[in-house]
Amino acid sequence: MSADFVLLCKISFSCFLMNNGGSVGERIVRSIREVLPKTLKVVLWLVKLTVGVSFGMLLLKYFGILPVISGFLSPVFNGLGLPGEAALAYVTGFFVNVYSAIAIAATLMLDSREMTILAVMVLCSHNMITETAVQKKTGSPVWKIVTVRVLTAFLLGYFLNLVLPGTGNIAERLFSEESGSFMEMFSAWIPSTVFLVIKMTVLIFMLNILQRLLAEFGIIRRLAKFLAPLLLFFGLPKKTAFLWIVANILGLAYGAAVMIDESERGAIGKRDADLLNLHISVSHSNLEDMFLFCSVGGIWYALLFPRLFMAFLWVWIQRALYYVSERFSKCNG
Repeated sequence: MSADFVLLCKISFSCFLMNNGGSVGERIVRSIREVLPKTLKVVLWLVKLTVGVSFGMLLLKYFGILPVISGFLSPVFNGLGLPGEAALAYVTGFFVNVYSAIAIAATLMLDSREMTILAVMVLCSHNMITETAVQKKTGSPVWKIVTVRVLTAFLLGYFLNLVLPGTGNIAERLFSEESGSFMEMFSAWIPSTVFLVIKMTVLIFMLNILQRLLAEFGIIRRLAKFLAPLLLFFGLPKKTAFLWIVANILGLAYGAAVMIDESERGAIGKRDADLLNLHISVSHSNLEDMFLFCSVGGIWYALLFPRLFMAFLWVWIQRALYYVSERFSKCNG
């Protein structure tokens, strides 16, 4: 009887797996096979975009155009309690990424107050070209994302300049940017870009495979249920839970493949994607990027909570606009 019972259990378990899409191993292999082609397509698009923007910034730096651009912004940054040279760090971060902004900011001898103000501005509006392209692919207009991110950056910079302890007096800084021949700069640019491309490729493939496996085995549904109260507070639909986690841990560029895949498969609607994009446009990568700025003097709670508040505010403003638009349509229908 014992042997018969064990055999019956094995048969029942096998039938269960068959009814749920095959064995665990088969489901894993099938999920990976399904996700690889789309992921490769997104990776190639993202790499081309990243390399192009990075090379463009190399040219701007070599021809001395980048310091000229930042020079126009210096009076604005003085009004935010920052030295004029901080504009160069912001502009570089705006077009490239957080790492490049930190590399410049670290040479400016900023105190903790100044570093926090600059950091929150960069965190709100870094890597603008690449990340805006990702959010456009998932359904949000370019003008909306750029406006929200830049406006939030300067509003929070102004706010923190008012409330953070300290005088806000701007001291003279000794700042000089390293320069050299084009070949010297190009030779330094190649290995850093290759490393970035490899890092992006590996992370994006791993992340997209993880997302598909979590969906295949129903873990995302459980995760969404657990995060439902928090997402409800932020005005976000439950189905955005996994993408919200991805954006907060890894950021928009590395989470691009997952976000685009979810949008193209119809797993998340256009309106839901737009609400999520508004939130994560000003509050994402809240582990690595934020703690990088903390390592050079930024105050963590001043970097995190003001951006979360603005993310909360933008989403509820958009939801109110949706509601008014629907009511107006019904009245005129």
